[in-house]
Amino acid sequence: MLKLFEYNWQVRQDWFDWCETVSEEELLKRRTGGIGYILPTLYHIVAVEYGWICGGLQEKAIVIPPFEEVASLQQIKDFSAFCHAGLAPFVYDWNDSLEDRIMIDITDTGEEEAHKYGEVMRHVIAHEIHHVGQLSIWSRELGKKPVSANLIGRGLYDS
Repeated sequence: MLKLFEYNWQVRQDWFDWCETVSEEELLKRRTGGIGYILPTLYHIVAVEYGWICGGLQEKAIVIPPFEEVASLQQIKDFSAFCHAGLAPFVYDWNDSLEDRIMIDITDTGEEEAHKYGEVMRHVIAHEIHHVGQLSIWSRELGKKPVSANLIGRGLYDS
């Protein structure tokens, strides 16, 4: 599982680098599908990962600022680095004994839902991959080459 988190973090950094080559106007332009915008999608990826892992699994009191407070590329990169520092140790310390541990999530309607830690971790991985696919489509709409989503060749399994 760790390697897939590292994959997502590499791809996210590649998307941040890609965004450096695009105007802020394009990053904030309304698009079809998903969240509907490039920068808010990157913010959403970070916020969801942080919320599930730090707020949910680690049961830490966290604050996720609204997008409007971190609405520039640099601010989202800084927010991502801050969140990463809080959740990466948990990801790196993951072990099989956590797999079936239960967390209680409160839904938007106020209902309690039980989730296994392992399922939540895999949800977070899949969530980011889903949104990266949307970014790739929007990249092509801009006439730009998207970030490679290829797992092979990233050096994750070299050692």
